[in-house]
Amino acid sequence: MLKQYETVFIATPVLSESQMKEAVAKYTDLIKAEGGEVVYEQDWGLRKLAYPIQKKTTGFYYLIEFKAEPAFISKLEVQYRRDERIIRFLTFAMDKHAIAYAEKRRSNLEK
Repeated sequence: MLKQYETVFIATPVLSESQMKEAVAKYTDLIKAEGGEVVYEQDWGLRKLAYPIQKKTTGFYYLIEFKAEPAFISKLEVQYRRDERIIRFLTFAMDKHAIAYAEKRRSNLEK
């Protein structure tokens, strides 16, 4: 059974716009290739980090909401760890309340 997840990753600030798009495509394609479904994506852009990571003070934040098999998450996180463009990531399973909140947040953005 597919569960719904939300993943946010922070990419190194030295990437060009096309390199960032390439990184995003890698992960959305990986989700789809493993039988998952991308529900929503949002580019949060370049933001200041709370503390320096790998001597960087900013990073490109990107959110992907998706449905996938629970076993897929470890594969996704291995790919994040191997990718030198990604400096931090967080993936969590969404319960029905988180899903409802995300849908409400999206509908507010579209207005």
